[in-house]
Amino acid sequence: MSPVELGIPATRAGRPSIDGRPETPNLVDRFGRIARDLRVSITEKCSLRCTYCMPEEGLPPIPKSQLLSVDEIVRLVEVAVHELGVHEVRFTGGEPLMRRDLEQIIGGCHDVVPDTPLAMTTNGVGLQHRAHRLAAAGLSRVNVSLDTVDRVDFAQLTRRDRLESTLAGIRAARAAGLTPVKVNAVLMRPTLAGAADLLHWCLNEGCELRFIEEMPLDADREWARRNMVSAAELLGVLGSRFDLTRAGRPDPASPAELWLVDGGPATVGIIATVTRNFCSSCDRTRLTAEGRVRSCLFSDQEYDLRQLLRSGASDAEIAEVWRGAMWNKSAGHRIDADDFVPPQRTMGAIGG
Repeated sequence: MSPVELGIPATRAGRPSIDGRPETPNLVDRFGRIARDLRVSITEKCSLRCTYCMPEEGLPPIPKSQLLSVDEIVRLVEVAVHELGVHEVRFTGGEPLMRRDLEQIIGGCHDVVPDTPLAMTTNGVGLQHRAHRLAAAGLSRVNVSLDTVDRVDFAQLTRRDRLESTLAGIRAARAAGLTPVKVNAVLMRPTLAGAADLLHWCLNEGCELRFIEEMPLDADREWARRNMVSAAELLGVLGSRFDLTRAGRPDPASPAELWLVDGGPATVGIIATVTRNFCSSCDRTRLTAEGRVRSCLFSDQEYDLRQLLRSGASDAEIAEVWRGAMWNKSAGHRIDADDFVPPQRTMGAIGG
């Protein structure tokens, strides 16, 4: 396995430049944004093969020695919260449920940052068997990826016939108190006709649905701006069945613009990453499964915190490199720019 095969960019050596950075412990960047939302990828493995995320054969395996261990994840989360001002942590993959030690990761993080919400993004496959244990370990809530409630469409999009397992996982999460359960649906041309059915299902199940415009992070590199389903097109489809009233963004840093459904109180969210980007208010910082800090989904600048951990660096030294990495965050993803180049990593190798 080579870095190119996994889509891993070359890691930046040394310390990132902090020229002009103000004296603050927080993860501020040159544009005044402060990262308070940490996404931690803990594996490249996944039980599904969604076309917008994974190649059909899956990603090449990362050797166990290169993955962050439980103790290393816990320490970096502790540094993020106590040294850098992070307010929320979400675990991603690949699929985090593929880690057998997920309960230990959650429990260890909860022990060191007990007042910080710990969330997880999952496809829900197998969640029904672990939801109560994860809640007991300290998990606060889950986001479940579900693009359609049509079994045939689900199987074609994910290349796996596991719809019933995902639906059971959502219900188990609600029963375990991992609420609010948010459902994330990527807008795809083959499933657009069923978008209203998905919203109807989520309303009946008490889930908060958010549609997401497809981004150029697919493993097959087939994304094209002209073929993607836009937020405006989705609103037209949903509007034929529901009365939608714009409710805006209650939190300026939230990526989802909310719409009241049939007068409320239920809402549906739309994350228009491409056509109505929210880069100017982005508050996220990311760790890859190998322990590299990444300032943006679309940036190939990564700095290796795992090497610092394993070489005996102090929490203060780790925090300073992390601050520098975020200080150099770009202004935005530039998807509409003529010279836009998709990042080397795909969504599955970055973490959602």
